[in-house]
Amino acid sequence: MRKPLLWASAGLLILLLVGPFLVPVPPLPDTVPPEELADPDSRFIELHGIRVHYKEQGAGEPVFLLLHGFGASTFSWREVMTPLASMGRVIAFDRPAFGLTERPMRDEWGDFNPYTPEAQVELTRALMDALGVERAVLVGNSAGGTVAVHFALTHPERVQALVLVSPAVYVGGGAPAWLSPLLRTPQARHLGPLLVRRIRQGGMELLELAWHDPGRLTPEILEGYTKPLRAQNWDRALWELTAASRPLGLERRLHALTMPALVITGDDDRVVPTEQSIRLAGELPHAELVVIPNCGHVAHEECPDAFLEAVQAFVRKLAAK
Repeated sequence: MRKPLLWASAGLLILLLVGPFLVPVPPLPDTVPPEELADPDSRFIELHGIRVHYKEQGAGEPVFLLLHGFGASTFSWREVMTPLASMGRVIAFDRPAFGLTERPMRDEWGDFNPYTPEAQVELTRALMDALGVERAVLVGNSAGGTVAVHFALTHPERVQALVLVSPAVYVGGGAPAWLSPLLRTPQARHLGPLLVRRIRQGGMELLELAWHDPGRLTPEILEGYTKPLRAQNWDRALWELTAASRPLGLERRLHALTMPALVITGDDDRVVPTEQSIRLAGELPHAELVVIPNCGHVAHEECPDAFLEAVQAFVRKLAAK
């Protein structure tokens, strides 16, 4: 009886180890180098050997550094960049795995994995150094808010203030610890791109969820969000980001963020629930809270006028200090 059981167990193990590699992962058709998708105002800079896409407007201080959310890019700031530039210098950039920033593969990045949470912080610092920015007002939406908080805890001396737009601080911190090792196995890396390719459908559903009124999503907005899915290796890079993610426990360190902060949320945020942004404003030592009526997860896109009014009032208070 033991031999059949052993053979069955061995067969199952072989199936689990080898089976995933038997699933074909065809190359994506019609993908191009990210720079071929650039806009007239696009700029590129090399940081840690990676071609990073960014846009810039305005001059002087304060310097606003804009950090987009998951699945977004510099495009998500289109409604507010020019108005913010009337107040100072504005810089928005695409983090690795998003937008038009280069997506290096495992055999290309050496010792610097650009998809880890620490690398997101380091690339933010490197961009500030390269562009001569000593201190900035970090404006982060959703997962970009996570990066902003992580950066402020790591480099508080470089942060003048925080503007957190529906930040993912209590939720969305990556795969649970028990699952992370499985995501990094060769088998998962092989199949991962097939899973993330579903973002073409699921991503649109998430985009609609992010808006209080999805009827306002125009074909131009949908095109702006889907254009980066034509960049080379977008699927593999997004899987590498997923595999590298993990909970950071930022909520346990909020007391250390002593710089001024503004938390903005819509009253109908169904991605990061409005109550969580309200909680965050209460737990940060020096935070103000603005809840925008009839607005969802992306206030800077869906409700730009109310967003700008809140930021302008906040910046006036900064200048008066």
